[in-house]
Amino acid sequence: MLKNRFFSSSRTIIFGFALVILIGTLLLMLPISSKERVITPFFDCLFTATSSTCVTGLVVYDTATHWSLFGQLIILFMIQIGGMGIVTMAIVVTMLSGKKINLTQRSAMQESISANKVGGIIRLSRFIIITSAVIELLGAIVLAFVFCNSENGFLKGLWLSLFHSVSAFCNAGFDLMGENAQFSSLTQYVDNPVVNITIMLLIVIGGIGFLTWDDIKTNKFHIRRYRMQSKVILFLTSAFILVPAIYFFFFEFSEFGIKKRILASLFQAVTPRTAGFNTIDASEISETGNTIVTLLMLIGGAPGSTAGGMKITTISVLFAASASVFRKRDNAHIFSRRISDDVVKTAATILLMYLTLFISGAMIISRVEHLPIINCFYETASAIGTVGLTTGITPTLSIVSKFILILLMYMGRVGGLTIVFATHNNYQKNLVKYPLENINVG
Repeated sequence: MLKNRFFSSSRTIIFGFALVILIGTLLLMLPISSKERVITPFFDCLFTATSSTCVTGLVVYDTATHWSLFGQLIILFMIQIGGMGIVTMAIVVTMLSGKKINLTQRSAMQESISANKVGGIIRLSRFIIITSAVIELLGAIVLAFVFCNSENGFLKGLWLSLFHSVSAFCNAGFDLMGENAQFSSLTQYVDNPVVNITIMLLIVIGGIGFLTWDDIKTNKFHIRRYRMQSKVILFLTSAFILVPAIYFFFFEFSEFGIKKRILASLFQAVTPRTAGFNTIDASEISETGNTIVTLLMLIGGAPGSTAGGMKITTISVLFAASASVFRKRDNAHIFSRRISDDVVKTAATILLMYLTLFISGAMIISRVEHLPIINCFYETASAIGTVGLTTGITPTLSIVSKFILILLMYMGRVGGLTIVFATHNNYQKNLVKYPLENINVG
């Protein structure tokens, strides 16, 4: 009984991620994990393992040139675990072993994928695993038409296709393109429609959330039957892709031809949804463009998805709450549905936590490294949003700054509120009500 109380859903998620990161760190330290067959320093392995498990994509070594095939397999395995969720993968192992799923495990699974109820969680788990495997396989097959060429060969081309398909679907942003130019990501494919469209679709599908998939599967094109959350996710996902893409098309990539310009604009709007791939180097984008990217990285994807960030549902709730104030309404409303005050307070708390960590982390790194604050904002937003985009400063940072990024990546993937809830065994309603007092705001 005591054991079950200690390992609450929140603590299971927290310790699960920490355990995978630790095991991954030790495996990456093995000489067989590096191409030079040397022991990679512990802290660099810890950074890489955290970035992999938290599906971020920030790296201190180029993945293709430093890590051996064994090391790349370890990284891919951690990406898959981190993208699908620790609890989801544990449930899969339990089901394959023929064991029964107890109530504690179902509760942890519910919290892991942000489901509304425990009922039907096993059916949903099967749906998530099967659908994810099919999507990743289809993505790999399509990418193979590009990567299986005379330069790479068939087997290497298949490996590149599978690695990038899983990395894109899990919104990780790790790539194996460094053999041509280190830390180049997908810049050599900026005008390749097959690579661009496939990677973008994988990113978006992984980022809209497992519950949204379930809604689409159940209700098909009858959007009115969707959950209000699914409607919000699909609407804002479209808006947060279309509006930035229009900006990039008209103001950032005007020197490109029309085909390259469209692909680059769309990709640059999609990848900040916590994916981390890039076809255009950040140094080639204006400060205004990089500021838009920074905001998109902080917002992130949908809850219960492979994406990170504070989530588009959080932003939608805060916008709805603001609209209710302007309209002098008692409650926030979205799609003719009332949002409870508790949800609004939770959304405000998440926003404050992310902004505090994002700003304070950037200020410390800027002071320690003597770097421009805007570059540090870009890096900390990428870390806490589990994105992986970078201005190129990550490999050059000191241990102090890398440790800050490790903490931000971990908290960004686990979730700040999950850590807060893990410190409390049970929720206890506060029966004490203090005298009411007015305070002026605004």
